[in-house]
Amino acid sequence: MKRVQGVDGTLLAVNEINEEGWTLLDNAHAVIFGAPAYMGAPPAKFVEFMDASSKRWYTRAWSNKLAAGFSVSSSQIGDKPNVMTTLMIFALQHGMIWVGLDVLGGNNTSTGTVNDVNRLGGYTGAYAQAAGDKGAEAMLDSDLETAALLGERVAKTALRFN
Repeated sequence: MKRVQGVDGTLLAVNEINEEGWTLLDNAHAVIFGAPAYMGAPPAKFVEFMDASSKRWYTRAWSNKLAAGFSVSSSQIGDKPNVMTTLMIFALQHGMIWVGLDVLGGNNTSTGTVNDVNRLGGYTGAYAQAAGDKGAEAMLDSDLETAALLGERVAKTALRFN
């Protein structure tokens, strides 16, 4: 669902990125990086993508581009903060401007529930949980809405910067 007029997005899988995908990233005003927490870190395919971006790092191709991130794991924490830190440092090394989540943490009072937006309390980006035996299709609507709110914030920020 498109929430911000004048902004288009493209989903790229880092394990399938080709020259067209690199060109899209180079020309984008903002990039939202996403990686699952796998053994406490982003998976190897994401790290390969990071390594493959070194030419862009050296030429500062992504400098001053907006960046944000999200992570998912089967556990409520699942070391997602470590993944988010990796994504954030990666973006900052590229000279990008990191955009965090501006939604107060949910599910943190006696009346809170897992249906609260930002129920996992992330501010550096959007965190989500997906049952390990069911996968992404079992993600809670509140986590999906949290991710959508991050995307909306990045889109609105991109319009302000460009």
